[in-house]
Amino acid sequence: MISVDNLAVEFSGTTLFSDVSFVINPTDKIALMGKNGAGKSTMMKIIAGEQNGTRGNVRVPKDAVIAYLPQHLLTEDDCTVFEEAAKAFKHVFDMRDEMEKLNKELETRTDYESDAYMGIIEKVSDIGEKYYALEDVNYDAEVEKALKGLGFKQEDFTRQTNEFSGGWRMRIELAKILLQKPDLILLDEPTNHIDIESVIWLEDFLLNKANAVMVISHDRAFIDNITNRTIEVTMGRIYDYKANYSHYLQLREDRRAHQIKAYQEQQKFIADNMAFIERFKGTYSKTNQVNSRERMLEKLEIIEIDEIDTSSLKLRFPPAPRSGDYPVTVKDVSKSYDGHVVFKNANMSISRGEKVSFVGRNGEGKSTMIKAILNEIPVEGTCQLGHNVKVGYFAQNQASLLDPDLTIFQTVDEVAFGDIRNQIKNILGRFMFSGDDIDKKVSMLSGGEKTRLAMVKLLLEPVNLLILDEPTNHLDLKSKDVLKEALSTYDGTLILVSHDRDFLQGLSQKVFEFKEQRVIEHFETIDAFLERNRIKSIAEINLIK
Repeated sequence: MISVDNLAVEFSGTTLFSDVSFVINPTDKIALMGKNGAGKSTMMKIIAGEQNGTRGNVRVPKDAVIAYLPQHLLTEDDCTVFEEAAKAFKHVFDMRDEMEKLNKELETRTDYESDAYMGIIEKVSDIGEKYYALEDVNYDAEVEKALKGLGFKQEDFTRQTNEFSGGWRMRIELAKILLQKPDLILLDEPTNHIDIESVIWLEDFLLNKANAVMVISHDRAFIDNITNRTIEVTMGRIYDYKANYSHYLQLREDRRAHQIKAYQEQQKFIADNMAFIERFKGTYSKTNQVNSRERMLEKLEIIEIDEIDTSSLKLRFPPAPRSGDYPVTVKDVSKSYDGHVVFKNANMSISRGEKVSFVGRNGEGKSTMIKAILNEIPVEGTCQLGHNVKVGYFAQNQASLLDPDLTIFQTVDEVAFGDIRNQIKNILGRFMFSGDDIDKKVSMLSGGEKTRLAMVKLLLEPVNLLILDEPTNHLDLKSKDVLKEALSTYDGTLILVSHDRDFLQGLSQKVFEFKEQRVIEHFETIDAFLERNRIKSIAEINLIK
C-alpha cells in the first residue's frame, strides 16, 4: 500500500493543492481527474519521485517498484529496440558492474588492514547480498519474450527506436514497465498519438497484467474501461470516488447539489444573524447576544461550492458551399518510400456530405493518403478533388505549425479578411480566449490551447471538405464533446482520422481500413466495424484475423 500524506504544492504565492491524503491499494485502477491546471500531472510526478512537494510526503513500502510513463515519451534515439527495453534491468546491471569494479579494485590494493579496504569489502558484501538475492533470471530471454508479446518481430530488435511510430515507441516503454513488474504504474495521457489497436492492447495489459494503476487521460472510453476508482483534484483539494469515470460524473453532480443546498441554507443563516446584529446593535439588553452572534459569524467556516469548468469550446462550422457529387476520387493509387510499400492499388470514392473514418495502425498510410488526396506528395495513380471543392485541413502537427512569436490575436488577424476582422475578439471568446489572454504569445500556450487556436484558423473560411487528422490530441473531454457535436451538424464532407473511439462514435457512416498495404472499404459505422472484428483484447488486436 502506497500512501500520500498531507501533500501540498505551492509556487509563486499560489497554492496548487494542500493537505491531500489518500492511499493506493494493490488492485486499485485510479483515474486522476480535474480540469487543466488543477495539478494532476504535478501530483503524479511527485508520486513517481520525479518532483518534490512543498509539504507532506509519499510513503512507499521498501522494495516497491513504481513505473512512470510521462505524457511525452522518454525513449532514447541512440539505441536499438532491444537495448531500450533492456533498460528495465538497469538497476540489476548497475549492481553487477559496481561489484565487478570493486572486486577489481580489491585485487590491486595491498592495504588489507586499512579502513578504506574494509569499507570496500563491506560495500561489496552489501551489494552482493542484494544482487544474489534476486531471482535467477535470463534477462535477455525475458526482454525477448516481452517484446515478442507486444508484437515486435525478431528483426525489429536491432532496429533503432527512432524508426518506429508513436504507438510502437509506446510499446517499447510498456515493455520496460512489464519487465519491471511494478507495484504501481503511473500513466499521463498514454493514449495520445497511438492508434486504436495500441489503445486496445494497453487496456488489456492494464486490466489483466498490471497491479495498481493511476492514469490521467482525456479518452473517456479508455478510462471507463480500465478504472474502478476516480480521484478528482479541484480547488486545491481532492474527492475520492469508488467508481469509474461515468459513475463519478453522476456522483459529482449529486455532491454539488448537496453543496448548493447547504450553501444556500448557510447564507440564509448568515443573513438572519446579520439582520439581528444590525437591529439590536447598541441596545444594552441585547449586547451579549449581539457579541455572541458576531463571534460565531467570525468563526463560521463558509461552505464552498466546487467549481465547474464552465468554459467550453463553442464551435459551429460555417455552412458548406455546394460541391460536386464526388469531392474525393482515388483510383489505383500506390505509394512507396525507399522501397517500402505503404499501400498499393487503393481506390475510394467519397460522396458529397458523406462522413468517413480512416482507421488502422500507425504507419499504415492514413496520413499519407490524406497528403495524396491534397496533392502534397507524388503517387502512382490518380487522386482527384471534385468540382468546387474547398478544403479545410487540420494536420496532426497543426498546433506546432503556429508561429510562437505571434500573439493569439495576431495569429488570427493575419488570416482574417473583410468584415470578419471586426469580429476577431468575439470569435476568440467563443474559443475560451478572452480579456488579456488574446495578447499572450503562442509560445506560452499549452498543447490544448494551441489546438483550439489552430481550430480558430481553420474555421475562418467556409469549406465543404473537412479533413481532420487526430484533432482531439491535447483537447480536454468537454472540448472534445463540443467539437464532436459541431462535426455531427456539419453539412459538408468529412474525412476523420482519430484513435479516440468515444469521439469517433456516431460520426461516420463509412470506414476505410488501412492494413497490410491495402485500403479496404467498409460500409458501416466505426462502432459496427470494431464490434464485428471483436477488438477487445490483445489476442484479437490485429484487425480481421
